[in-house]
Amino acid sequence: MRIGLVFPQIEIGTDPIAIREYAQAAEELGYTHLLTYEHVVGVDLARYPGWRGPYHAGHQFHEPFVLFGYLAAVTTRLELVTGVIILPQRQTVLVAKQAAEVDVLSGGRLRLGVGVGWNEAEYVALGMDFHTRGRREEEQIEVLRLLWTQPIVTYEGRWHRLPAVGINPLPVQRPIPIWLGGMSEAARRRAARLADGWMPQWRPNAELREMVERLREWIAAAGRDPARFGIEGRLTLAQVPRQEWAKDVEAWRELGATHLCVNMMGMGLRSPDEHLRMLREIAEFLGLRAG
Repeated sequence: MRIGLVFPQIEIGTDPIAIREYAQAAEELGYTHLLTYEHVVGVDLARYPGWRGPYHAGHQFHEPFVLFGYLAAVTTRLELVTGVIILPQRQTVLVAKQAAEVDVLSGGRLRLGVGVGWNEAEYVALGMDFHTRGRREEEQIEVLRLLWTQPIVTYEGRWHRLPAVGINPLPVQRPIPIWLGGMSEAARRRAARLADGWMPQWRPNAELREMVERLREWIAAAGRDPARFGIEGRLTLAQVPRQEWAKDVEAWRELGATHLCVNMMGMGLRSPDEHLRMLREIAEFLGLRAG
């Protein structure tokens, strides 16, 4: 099981030196990957009474592709993972181009996690239809893989028309791995049919184990090999009692997770230096080998 980190988007700040030091420390300590969330815009709470979303305009988010272009230059081994890009609110061909560029600059270290999101206001701001997002995502995945593997693509779909065009350069990975987020049955069925892996966010309880078993059944029914399908577990330290951290790690292993991502946000860490100290403490706790 590969152990990575959730990039502390809303707590790391904007100092590029601190961001570089965080990524380099993660790589040196033996973490295998760095996963980042995305939001392009947030809402003004004064204009949205009763807002229930976890994020708003007061939360800082670095843009993943730009961030990864920077991190590609200051790291050498760390896999760069989006967890997740809200794919249907973005232009598909532009995502293909940006992802390919990150993959080229990083030497093939990008894993593209995508999802449909929950924030309708963000879709409105980006000029995209919130209500067709699931169906569009399926076509988007097809288009992305075509653009990453063929120099010239001619395609006519419901939402995409590619008139003999191609991106250049193509990525190192052909295609770049696509993993799906989402806990709904529709998202899990979509992952089973189309994705290279799934990114659940729950703790590894009995209900999640049942979901994973059903997911593997759907993968097999789609004529695919469940053993080649990845699962990215999540250990959100602020939501799990400290005495249960090791238990959750072991539970993810027993569940067959191929990857585990440790999230340190929400623990009251007040500076990049405090995040670095926790980074080292968790690496020791997990028994990671420094590189």
